[in-house]
Amino acid sequence: MRMVSMDEQSRKNPFQEAFERLRARRWEMSRTTARERIARLEKLRRAIVERREAIYQAIHKDFRKPAAEVETTEILMALTEIDHIVKNLAKWMKPRKVGTPVLLTGTRSEVRYEAKGVVLIISPWNYPFQLLIAPLVAAVAAGNCVLLKPSEKTPHTAALIDQLIRDVFDPSEVTVALGGPEVSQALLELPFDHFFFTGGPKVGRKVMEAAAKFLAGVTLELGGKSPAVVDETADLDAAAERIAFGKFINGGQTCVAPDYVMVHASKEAEFLSKLGQTLARFYGTTEEARKATPDFCRMVDDGQFNRVNKLLERSVASGVRVVEGGTADPTSRYIAPTVLADVKPDSPIMEEEIFGPVLPVLRYQRLDEAVRQIREGTKPLAMYIFSHDRQNIERLLSETSAGGTCVNTTVVHFSNADLPFGGIGESGVGNYHGEFGFRTFSHERAVLRQGPLSFLRTMFPPYTEKVRKMQRMATRLFE
Repeated sequence: MRMVSMDEQSRKNPFQEAFERLRARRWEMSRTTARERIARLEKLRRAIVERREAIYQAIHKDFRKPAAEVETTEILMALTEIDHIVKNLAKWMKPRKVGTPVLLTGTRSEVRYEAKGVVLIISPWNYPFQLLIAPLVAAVAAGNCVLLKPSEKTPHTAALIDQLIRDVFDPSEVTVALGGPEVSQALLELPFDHFFFTGGPKVGRKVMEAAAKFLAGVTLELGGKSPAVVDETADLDAAAERIAFGKFINGGQTCVAPDYVMVHASKEAEFLSKLGQTLARFYGTTEEARKATPDFCRMVDDGQFNRVNKLLERSVASGVRVVEGGTADPTSRYIAPTVLADVKPDSPIMEEEIFGPVLPVLRYQRLDEAVRQIREGTKPLAMYIFSHDRQNIERLLSETSAGGTCVNTTVVHFSNADLPFGGIGESGVGNYHGEFGFRTFSHERAVLRQGPLSFLRTMFPPYTEKVRKMQRMATRLFE
């Protein structure tokens, strides 16, 4: 097999030079102090605040996202992540002392947090600013050099991010690669020390394959059909309002959005009525008003629009009932906030993650049915339980699996920096946010220091009767 020279690699991969520039700086960055890292993060924070209006405009141009949603789900989330890490970073960076077993008397041990090196962050289009900035903040806090790949589906936001990063960081610390899938593919061919990807399982598998090729770390933030369960004891006003908020914010294009609702049969009619009342309050009382409201964004591109609209059409054709919405306009990529009833587990809308403003509602008679439905699907990124019955809540928590769970609310667990955010199985690998993000981009290095006193030498060869006796005595300590 012919070896490929570095010059040949550079000619073949357009990002080799940028990667090498980052790698040449990685040891200097890994030795930076908490104060130096905090200074970089505070500079980033100031730059974000200065560009607040520009961020509103860029994301609105990409898919008509309302400024209020940009503020709360993009800018605020990024700023709070920076603030939380700045406040705690010096503490997290300190070596953490650990205990010493009896047999190692005379030693002391600690865990040191060291940067992984050069990391790749590939971010999605649905929250194009926040889902790039949050992992970047964690990676910089851990002392890494970073290459960022924003989504090509939100070009105005990607261009803004590119300029923001150029203004804040030296290109040997953090750099941006713009472009489509061919750019991501080229980046996956480079030997990064950690691969961080937010998106769908199909591309997630490719990222994991790339990481495996280099035996590198990998974090996959994926998605899945996140269920909401509304039992017979739930506060239906609160359930309808909070589920509608979590589902229809960002036009339903949220990885932790409630993908479907399972409601107790005795409460279905009332719950559907309250959902309709909530949508009227959120977006208007008529379809014309909802289409005209500035508070509801659009599908990001024609591909997304066509996929979701086709799922909706097939579901209605199969006998699913439209309770709210159901209309669509391809010229503006508008799909109305839609609620479906008479949904069955095998209805087309249940085939895949919807990732759009369509909410299927299924009924159940016994909690066993809800548990079975959740188990039969892939493990979701999130799960939502609306109940005031402690036994029901505990059953759902202990008999199902999900990346994260909220009880009597939706999606807001994502904003708590003291909670890990991540999936399980097809919904993701690994987690981040706050200290969990710092650890994701750090290697936990075990360090043991031997003092002058050591019992270990009593175990050294030759294995005389005295040595074997000492070994047996040591073993008996654990019998």
